[in-house]
Amino acid sequence: MRDIPPDSSTSAPNEIDPLIERCLRGDQDAWNTIVHLYWRKVFNIAYKFVGRHDEAEDLTQDIFLKLFRSLATFDRRANFSTWLISVSRNLCIDHYRSVRREREAVNPDVDVVTLARPSGSDSPQSLIERRDRVSLLREALDKLAPSLRTAVMLRDIQELSYQEIAQRLHVPEGTVKSRINRGRTELARQIARVRDRQEGTRRKGARRISGVS
Repeated sequence: MRDIPPDSSTSAPNEIDPLIERCLRGDQDAWNTIVHLYWRKVFNIAYKFVGRHDEAEDLTQDIFLKLFRSLATFDRRANFSTWLISVSRNLCIDHYRSVRREREAVNPDVDVVTLARPSGSDSPQSLIERRDRVSLLREALDKLAPSLRTAVMLRDIQELSYQEIAQRLHVPEGTVKSRINRGRTELARQIARVRDRQEGTRRKGARRISGVS
């Protein structure tokens, strides 16, 4: 996890202008300095939209990448901090709309049920076990953050490539891989929690049936 530096975004315009000029000439160190100066401000904006620290970090990285690509369009007569905040908010709004479209396009009830499609050789017992696994997976998936759930489902259920997922979600491949890795880890944790809870419920039911308090 990245350490968030103190907010130094009140730098005077005459301090920012030389950095911008160097960035436009391809100076990576100058861009790194700008990122350091404004990281906290952009992160705070992103956090207000997503409400989760890890998602806000991913979104902040995406915002800075897009800010870098848009730097040449910045009117040097304007206030850089005001421009940066405006662009960041607009990108967060775009992200929110994108996530909403993902939720509408990816239906867990449809996709997860495909895992339970029976084969001709399935026995009644195996069908029951399959339905239980699907129920367990669906419940665990529902507990993931939307961005992580979508990434995992597109990769592990729809079997899209990293590049295809990046194109569909409009994010870098590195972000896709990060979301998938985090999503798989969180999914395994949630599956274990759901399974433990179900086992506890079954044990309680068995004790009631046997008359053991």
